[in-house]
Amino acid sequence: MIDAPSPNHGARRDGLRPSLVVLHYTAMATAEAALARLRAPEHEVSAHYLIGADGRVWRLVDEDRRAWHAGAGAWGGAGDVNSRSIGIELDNRGDHPFAAPQIAALESLLAGVLARHGIGPAGVIGHADLAPERKSDPGPRFDWRRLARRGLAVWPRVGAPDVGDASEWPDRFARAAARFGYPADSPRLLPAVRARFRPRAHGAAAGPDGWDVALIEDLARRHPFPGALS
Repeated sequence: MIDAPSPNHGARRDGLRPSLVVLHYTAMATAEAALARLRAPEHEVSAHYLIGADGRVWRLVDEDRRAWHAGAGAWGGAGDVNSRSIGIELDNRGDHPFAAPQIAALESLLAGVLARHGIGPAGVIGHADLAPERKSDPGPRFDWRRLARRGLAVWPRVGAPDVGDASEWPDRFARAAARFGYPADSPRLLPAVRARFRPRAHGAAAGPDGWDVALIEDLARRHPFPGALS
């Protein structure tokens, strides 16, 4: 762990404590460039941690402080995600695989963060999950299934879908997405869900298909976010 304090933080508001971990990619050329941006007062952005492709981990903001990483968005029907989360930036441009040393370091870091704050694996989300209209990170190249196998995220358990009347799929999809935590009124909800859980199901779509409905209903049933709107 390399301490590299950022001035870009404040107090968590309204007595809120971390119930989420938000994963990002930096979309910058190098970890050093990202580190400079996250520590520059004029940019007013930060995260609690930055993990380089080589596995180096920088600690920028203490976990009891409110880092400025999430921006506008919501999860579980509530905003001010910064006050409710720990932010982790991953050195990656978003268009290539994440390096093995980096993912190993992330897994080690996540295990400690979740234990310290009593956060379950469903509380580990991506920036695109809470802000589908603005963000795409950590993107379809990120291996959520691997994290889930290690108990550090969640993954759907879906066989061949049998989800009834197709005319009901859009409403069912939105209701289940809201129970899981997504901002279900976002016009980018379907691409965000697919990018995370069906990264090969990309491209234009008029609405959710049977697989989309089955997977989000499974997640909502097994991992409803506490207090989420339904």
